[in-house]
Amino acid sequence: MTGLSDTAREKLAHVSTATLTTQLLKRGLRNQCLQGVSRLTTHDRNMVGEAFTLRNIPAREDIDGISAYDDYDHPQRKAIETIPAGKILVVDCRQDASAASAGNILLTRLQVRGVGGFVSDGGIRDSYEIAEYDIPCYVGGPSAPTSLIKHHAVAELNTPIACGGVAVYPDDVLVGDAEGLVVLPAHLAEEIAEQSFEQEKMEVFIHEEVASGKPLRGTYPPDEATKARYVEWQKKRDAEA
Repeated sequence: MTGLSDTAREKLAHVSTATLTTQLLKRGLRNQCLQGVSRLTTHDRNMVGEAFTLRNIPAREDIDGISAYDDYDHPQRKAIETIPAGKILVVDCRQDASAASAGNILLTRLQVRGVGGFVSDGGIRDSYEIAEYDIPCYVGGPSAPTSLIKHHAVAELNTPIACGGVAVYPDDVLVGDAEGLVVLPAHLAEEIAEQSFEQEKMEVFIHEEVASGKPLRGTYPPDEATKARYVEWQKKRDAEA
């Protein structure tokens, strides 16, 4: 696995998660959109990057006291310090947002290290501050209590997890926009990027057709006549570019 190409990354930065879910459905993948996880930060670009994962199991009182964080090798802290730049930290909190999975200090550290984003189906504290950060952040919701009251971080990092009800494997590609967050299997990401980009060009044309009064029949989905008009429309756009 050589990682996502720059070309695919650029295309994924400009396509919608709605388009991506359609492309995934064409390949038989129906459960790739995280549920109960929404964007906290505001950006004019999509979040795009490969997954680096952290898994939590339920906390236990005799293990997860506040002193657990005195250990510099605590799995949560270790994940923050070892995730490669550009990757997205994806945290499995079993869809329990009643406790935070991170806060402003940890998100600041991720941002300084050049990490591509933070995703958790748990809560997040200091949400009002993090909402203004540059690092993209998708979470289950704001939550003041520390993670230790609900979440025990598992020592082994970057293993398959669940997040938002979706299986996430290391190096799967995550794409997030204002509407949602989608997981692309790593081996499909390049072709989905290309075909999603082409789909959206066609849909710009179809939108113009419908706005001009064309009926849905024959236009959406396009019949051969509509496809032929699209080819001419695209030629004209290319000539004007």
